[in-house]
Amino acid sequence: MAIILFDNSFRKKLYPFTLTRAVADIRIGICTIKERWERLTNQQVFVITENYLQGLYHAIDNGDHIWIDASVLPDDDIVDRVLSLESGDALADETGLIAGRNANTLSSFKNIIDTKVKRLEYSWQLFQWNDEWLRKDFATIAKGRRSKKISSTNFIQSPENIFIEEGASVEYAFINANDGPVYIGKNAVVSEGAMIRGSFALLDNALVKMGAKIVGATTIGPHCTVCGEIKNSILFGYSNKGHDGYLGDSVIGEWCNLGAGSSNSNVKNSGGAVNMWNAFDQQYHVVGQKCGALIGDYSRFSINSSINTGSYVGVASSVFGNGLLPKLINDFTFGTEGKYDFDKATRDINNWKKMKLRQLSNEEIEVLKYIFANLKNN
Repeated sequence: MAIILFDNSFRKKLYPFTLTRAVADIRIGICTIKERWERLTNQQVFVITENYLQGLYHAIDNGDHIWIDASVLPDDDIVDRVLSLESGDALADETGLIAGRNANTLSSFKNIIDTKVKRLEYSWQLFQWNDEWLRKDFATIAKGRRSKKISSTNFIQSPENIFIEEGASVEYAFINANDGPVYIGKNAVVSEGAMIRGSFALLDNALVKMGAKIVGATTIGPHCTVCGEIKNSILFGYSNKGHDGYLGDSVIGEWCNLGAGSSNSNVKNSGGAVNMWNAFDQQYHVVGQKCGALIGDYSRFSINSSINTGSYVGVASSVFGNGLLPKLINDFTFGTEGKYDFDKATRDINNWKKMKLRQLSNEEIEVLKYIFANLKNN
């Protein structure tokens, strides 16, 4: 038996992040959704998604499988319910199928059980819910384990709420875990003078540079580099905010770069509610009083960029321009209105990847070709 996380038709609500990945690979808290299911079930998890993305994921043989809507955020209770399913059983709520064994549509099951779950529905919920899931992931990861000893060079509050993996380096930093846990991953580095207030996660091989000021709930994904002021934000992985400037109430995909001095606004001058674009219904939604930017994979900003409140930026864009940038920037944008030549875009992405000893795979290039060819439909 295997566990399969599948995408449904609502995955477009999670653009720009699901343009280049399955829902299962979205990061919230410390883990991606797939990683969270793997930790809680101790089983290998497979992914079924859109055809153009499926080449990024391993194939799975036919057999006795449990199918789970990838947007479901698991806790111990729902994991127990899912693993207890008999063949032909399903869990469902008012949205539809939650999980089922040996089929993946409600009409295929003989026994349907009503269950309450928490589903990830919109991209802005990532930063809105990050504190809750960071705390849950911290409890799971730290349970029954001993943290690496914290160096005496650091100024620490509530060390019992701090977990440092082996290989990490944390020296001459200020870490306050009074209000939330702090997790430091393998081979991660927190440099001198960095100031961190939980809840906070710095994942494997990531770097916090000297003098950074970070307030929870913030997740810095693997191989990211950050500095300046960051608050209540998520960087998925391999992205850089390496210099001064502000990032708040935002989500940044993979392989992004914010040029030196770039900042985003997360509150309107009026103090009123922020509207955020959603690709599913092609309209703006009221998302609350605070909302910064949602930035898709491979997008980069020039130095001193001024990113507007409630901005949506698609994938593979090179953004530059005078003054406050537009709130809606499409995929493969060059500047603020031009179209990025595909060959130039992929060449530039590869240049950035080489800085972290990576390169675009053939599968990733095919995904980008598909997005580029369907720009009018995004």
